[in-house]
Parts: sequence; C-alpha cells; structure tokens
Amino acid sequence: MKNSSIERFRQMGDQELDSREADLRDQLFRLRFQLSMGQSESIKKLRQLRRDIARVQTLQRQRSAGGK
Repeated sequence: MKNSSIERFRQMGDQELDSREADLRDQLFRLRFQLSMGQSESIKKLRQLRRDIARVQTLQRQRSAGGK
C-alpha cells in the first residue's frame, strides 16, 4: 500500500502535488475538528493523512533540490 501511494504521488506534476497537499491538509483539519467534537474515532485515518502530507512534501523538496 505504501509503495502505491508514493508512486501515485511521483506521477503527479508540481501543480497537482500542490493541490493534493492542500486537499490533504483540508481533510486533516476536518478530521481533527470531528475528533475534538467526539464525532469520529478514526485515528488510523489521521495518521494516514499526516503520512501522505509528509510524502507530498518530501517529493516537493526533492524536486526543488533537483532530485528525481
């Protein structure tokens, strides 16, 4: 599962990555809000979103530094 998400992100262009990061951050905000209100118990989803944001940021840094 991890490799498929990384590969999916690598195939995206720079603008797509920026858009995806914004979308993931929005989802994270909403999920945190739901958790604080006691409406959701999805800790697993919270962790997955944080990891996906980190993956996107890592790819963005690699590209800006002239990496892959």
